Amino acid sequence: MSIAAHPPVILQVLPALQAGGVERGTIEMARAIVQAGGTALVASAGGRLVPLLERAGGVHLALDLMTKDPLSIWLNAGRLARLIRRHKVELVHARSRGPAWSARIATRRTGTPFLTTWHGVYSENFPFKRRYNAVMASGERVIAISNYVAERIAGRYGVGTDRLRIIPRGADTASFDPAIVRGDRIHALAREWALPDGAQVIMLPARITAWKGHALLLDALARMEAQSPGPDWVCVMVGPAKEGTGGFAGTLLAQADRLGLRSRLRFAGHCADMPAALAMADVVVVPSLKPEPFGRTVVEAQAMQRTVLVAGHGAALETVEHGITGFSFPPGDVQALSELIRHALLLAPDHRAWLGEQARAHVLDRYTTQAMQDATLSVYEELLGRPFPDAIA
Repeated sequence: MSIAAHPPVILQVLPALQAGGVERGTIEMARAIVQAGGTALVASAGGRLVPLLERAGGVHLALDLMTKDPLSIWLNAGRLARLIRRHKVELVHARSRGPAWSARIATRRTGTPFLTTWHGVYSENFPFKRRYNAVMASGERVIAISNYVAERIAGRYGVGTDRLRIIPRGADTASFDPAIVRGDRIHALAREWALPDGAQVIMLPARITAWKGHALLLDALARMEAQSPGPDWVCVMVGPAKEGTGGFAGTLLAQADRLGLRSRLRFAGHCADMPAALAMADVVVVPSLKPEPFGRTVVEAQAMQRTVLVAGHGAALETVEHGITGFSFPPGDVQALSELIRHALLLAPDHRAWLGEQARAHVLDRYTTQAMQDATLSVYEELLGRPFPDAIA
C-alpha cells in the first residue's frame, strides 16, 4: 500500500470541547491534519465546540477522560486502547493531565507513539502534585507553548532538548485582521452591550476568574478616575463566568458598586465574534495575577492592531515588547496599571496607529496559527517516521 493510500490517523485527547485555548488549538490541529491528508480524531467529553471540530473535518469520540481517580484512569486507558486499535491510530497527542495518564497507559499497551503539549503552569502545592504533573513530561516529544513554559519543564521535570519542542500558540491572522471586520459586526456588539457613543473602550478578554486580574483592573480604573478624570470610557469584560453571577462575577459587581464604576462596566459573557469585539477596543488589558503560559488573547489583540497592556511576567514578556508592540506593567501594581491605562487612552492617533502596525507585524512574523500548525505537523512526522501525504504529492 502506498503512503498516500495510508493516511496517518492522529488521536488528540483532552477533557472537553467547551471553550479555551487548549480546545481551540485542538480544533486547529484537527483542521491541519485533515488538510495534510491525515485523519483527525478527538476524544473528549464533548461540548459546544464539537460542531466546529466536525466542520474542520475532525471526528469526535465521546469519552469522559477528566478524572484524577486511579481506577477511572485505568478504566479509561482500556477504553482508549480499544479506540486506538479499532481506528488504527498511529499517534496519540495528549493536551491535559487527566487524559494524558489514561493515554500514556493505553499507548504503552498498544505500542503507539505518545506526544504531549504542556499548555499550563501547573502548581505543585499538594503532595504528589508534581508526580501527577509529570505525565505531561513523559511524551516521546513534549511541546511547550512558550519559552517560559519550556524553561520550567526543562528545569523542573528534566525534559531534554532531544524531546522538547517549543511551538508558540498563534492567532488566526486571516480572521483577526482589522481590514476585514465590517462595521455592521462592530455595531451589532456595541448595541448588544449598550456601549455609549464616543466613549473609549477598555476591554479585558478572559474567563471571569480571580487570577485573570479583573478586580485589579477595577481598582486601577477607580484610582485613575480619583486622581485625575480623563477621557470618557467604558470597561467591557468579555468572557464566560464559570460560577455564574452568584460567584466571582457577583463579587466584581459588588466591587464596581463600591467603587462607583457600575455604570461604566459591562459583562459581555461569551462572545462568538472576538475579531469584532477587539476591533471596537481602544485598549486591551491583560492584567493576569499569575504568569500566563502563553496568552493567546494578547496576540489576537495585537493582530487586530490594538493597544495592549499586559502584566509583565510569564510569556507576556515574549509577546509584548514594551513601547513597541504594547506596554507592560509590574504584576499586581494598581498604581502602575492606572497610570498606564491613562497613558494609553491619551495616545495621539498616529502613535496609536504606529503601535498597532508594529504589533500586527510582530504577530505575522512569529505567532500565527499557520506557523503553529506547520511546526506541530513536523513533530507528528518525527514520530510517524514519514511525511503526511501532501508533503510527497
